[in-house]
Amino acid sequence: MKTSISSFVHYRFSLNEAVRRYAKMGYDQVEIWGGRPHAYWEDMNTKTLAELNDTLKETGLTVSAWIPAQFRYPTNLASPIEEMRLKSVDYIKRNFEAAAAVNAPYVSVCPGFCHVDLGWEVSWEALIKSLNELVRFAGNAESDSPTIMLEPANRWETDLVATVDDAFRLFRDMEGTPDIGLVVDTGHCSINREPLSAIPSLLSECPVHYHIDDNLGTTDDHLVPGEGRIDFNPFLANLADSGYKGALTVELGFSYTVDPDAAALRSLRWLQQNIPGYQAAEGGSK
Repeated sequence: MKTSISSFVHYRFSLNEAVRRYAKMGYDQVEIWGGRPHAYWEDMNTKTLAELNDTLKETGLTVSAWIPAQFRYPTNLASPIEEMRLKSVDYIKRNFEAAAAVNAPYVSVCPGFCHVDLGWEVSWEALIKSLNELVRFAGNAESDSPTIMLEPANRWETDLVATVDDAFRLFRDMEGTPDIGLVVDTGHCSINREPLSAIPSLLSECPVHYHIDDNLGTTDDHLVPGEGRIDFNPFLANLADSGYKGALTVELGFSYTVDPDAAALRSLRWLQQNIPGYQAAEGGSK
């Protein structure tokens, strides 16, 4: 498994500076946050993408995933208002193009939320329609283009897809066998009372990317792993047994943005000490 961190926690820094800091700390990979001032799609032109690729080459870091800024705002893939839904789909497509330019393997999307006055079912159908369109878009791109990944959220962010079971139901309602995977957030699993340790075996044949963060059990705190109440040991053991070779991406919250270096380094040290059999990537440090 590889160590990775979402660049969001360093949103007060430029993206290139954040990447350099993660490399110096010893992270293996970085997950690109697609919001300003980091990688909002309107800002990612030929020049900025070339600069980011130069920084990645300079530091030796690779991209674990690309996450567009989208939770709560400014998109809702499940909106039954067609103009809003179409603009949300287009927003993800724009991010997809930027992600491909830096060889990101995944672009993650959030499930959106129901317009309560318009009804749950119409929002569910709108989400299916949006994801079908995004999967077709990704499939029409080059063979090495990113895979669309859905991230089940929590009850403050969605009333449509909060658990892995919700996601599987959604996939069954989509067209054919969709080329889509899952982003599993340990913090979401915790507050949704989802059995975290069982998830690796459920996703053995599904593309999957993991966000690792802690909480106190009631809200989505996005704490440094080990500084909340989640028992990660059974999950990490089962994840290792499943043969997972991808990234564990630390996703830290607003509470760390004033002093992000300290939190990012504590998170890395925790990962290095707790990932079974962890070995630093070539060129990295333990």
